[in-house]
Amino acid sequence: MIRIANGQGFWGDWLEAPVRLVEQGPIDYLILDYLAEVTMSILQKQKQSDPALGYARDFPPLIGRISKPLLDRGVSVVANAGGVNPVACARAVRQAAPDLKVAVVLGDDVFPRLDELLAKGHALRDLDTGEPLSSIRDRILSANAYIGDFPLAEALATGAQVVIAGRSTDTALALAPMIHRFGWGPEEWDKLAAGVIAGHIVECGAQCTGGNCQVDWRNLPDLANIGYPIVEAEPDGAFCITKHPGTGGRIHSDVIKEQLLYELGDPRNYITPDCVADFTSIRLHDLEPDRVRVSGIRGAQRPPMLKVSISYTNGWKAIGTLVYSWPQALEKARAADAIVRQRLAQLGLKFDEIYTEYFGVNACHGPVAPPRADPAEVEVRIGVRGRSRNAVDRFTRELVPLVLNGPPGATGFGEGKPAVREIVAYWPALIPREEIQTRVEVIE
Repeated sequence: MIRIANGQGFWGDWLEAPVRLVEQGPIDYLILDYLAEVTMSILQKQKQSDPALGYARDFPPLIGRISKPLLDRGVSVVANAGGVNPVACARAVRQAAPDLKVAVVLGDDVFPRLDELLAKGHALRDLDTGEPLSSIRDRILSANAYIGDFPLAEALATGAQVVIAGRSTDTALALAPMIHRFGWGPEEWDKLAAGVIAGHIVECGAQCTGGNCQVDWRNLPDLANIGYPIVEAEPDGAFCITKHPGTGGRIHSDVIKEQLLYELGDPRNYITPDCVADFTSIRLHDLEPDRVRVSGIRGAQRPPMLKVSISYTNGWKAIGTLVYSWPQALEKARAADAIVRQRLAQLGLKFDEIYTEYFGVNACHGPVAPPRADPAEVEVRIGVRGRSRNAVDRFTRELVPLVLNGPPGATGFGEGKPAVREIVAYWPALIPREEIQTRVEVIE
């Protein structure tokens, strides 16, 4: 049995979680998930400005902070903190923790190969619209194929204490140590599917130990010191989800079920680069407080294609807010929205969309929100998006004047006009897996 702990559900997660996982009890592997689709475009722009950037800069100082307990306890780290520049990330880790051996997994970044791939006849069509990638070629910011688990397991086989990848799947971080330690083969579909589901359960960190949980959330103990999840994996594919004793939160099958539904499409066909997992085969058993056993998982053959995550620029946006106080707070907020829209029309400004929300009334639940006739205060949030930056910038100058020339009782304008931001859009596509060749390098 090996113990795989996840201390990072997203870039920006609790900084103390990985430290506590290493220090508060035994684990064999610490996995850290940093990447999302939009993150890759941000990192690519950073790398274009500075070739030494393009990775999660929180990661090297974290490894420096925990390098001694990692060595003392024999814990290996697997992370996708490399972003679009895993080698630079590895070098920064080596500077922060010179006693650790570091390996990187390369090959997912296809941004420099896009013209080559298009010339080969790979249209890289948008999975949602069917459009060919050529229609946005001049606006692309990043392009990364989702790589699977075996390259990360290969990196662990080098003896590296820290393995850094770019755009691996989130579940690969947990499955790779199982492949490495148990020697699972590339066609052991049920075992691979079990590792995928283990990775899926823990990929959002404390979301499977009670964080963001609807089940009896008022009675969850000590959320200020919530424990992050640990997978106790066994060679036959069964595993338990647990956490360090004495930490906050709760591990229970009801909480695990909430996480199992996260980003789930067809439950019988959860597609990853290395297998297809059947979520309907999962069996959960509550063994004791804060311990759930997962078994019975079935898997199927890997797909012939890999998913490619592409980001591109798609115009500009700006979002501004004002707060209106009682009485008639909602009526004032709606009047402010109507004034802004009328003034934008009088200026002849065109946008792809103007969108308004009323916080404190129905911003979260929309038409199913319970009626509130006269709330104490309402925040009106107005956003626009469009292809013209000048038009979006002009919109940002229409909110603050309402403080003096609009409905009474406005506040919440201390930051002045809102910022204009570039819109980064997402383009999912498929590519034959033989086009993606990964490799492992040890960074001395």
